[in-house]
Amino acid sequence: MPVRESPSIAVERAFAILEATAGQNGGLTNAEISRQLSIPKSSASYILRTLVRGGYLRRESASGRYRLGLKLLNLGRGVLAGYELREIAVAAMRNLVERTGLTSHLAVLDRSEAVYIEKVEAPGFIKMDTWVGRRMFVHSTSVGKVLVAHLPRPDVEAIIREQGFKKRTAKTITTSGRFFAELARVRDQGYAVDDEENSIGARCLAVPVFDDHGAVVAAIGLSGTISQLESENIPRVAELAREAARRISRQATRPISAH
Repeated sequence: MPVRESPSIAVERAFAILEATAGQNGGLTNAEISRQLSIPKSSASYILRTLVRGGYLRRESASGRYRLGLKLLNLGRGVLAGYELREIAVAAMRNLVERTGLTSHLAVLDRSEAVYIEKVEAPGFIKMDTWVGRRMFVHSTSVGKVLVAHLPRPDVEAIIREQGFKKRTAKTITTSGRFFAELARVRDQGYAVDDEENSIGARCLAVPVFDDHGAVVAAIGLSGTISQLESENIPRVAELAREAARRISRQATRPISAH
């Protein structure tokens, strides 16, 4: 006779399944979910069926793989609609894209990761493989560096303990010493650069958006190829981005909030 799970365990497993599925573009099978999350296959099957019925997951009949359902898209839109900062930033981001020819992102820190909450695509054939809702490592991205650069050191150390230093490319920072030195440089120069540290061939720059108390509430990022954002142009592009960040802060009718 199977052991009945407590409601809290079932809920935790359901969330874990959703998060695991979100991290796999090709979806996951029941067996893969069971193995990766150490959930008994029978329990995983029951939770998967419940999530499919609710529209949170969909199952591909041919492959048996589970992917995120449209219900989550609707929920995501509801969450993003509550971001005052996102609404304020869009106009400044569009202006940045027009002036630089680069793709612009707005990101916030969610627990230990940077999350894109808005994106303005640059014109042309070259497109960045990014999307609203994408979660990024803080150590290998310019927006991530900016978001943690002004945090107390114990908070950054807690993020490091949780996420580690996954090596994305040969240029990725993979030690605490180098990372904290990088964060000091970000504070000094007022912007961060990801120079092929997260993706080969891509260069990104980000600046912080401060509230009226001097706290960083978001990051404005600009992304392109290394030929689109050449090293000698970084200071000019950084100043344009800082100008946009200042405009966003001024346009807020009350202290800026990420929520």
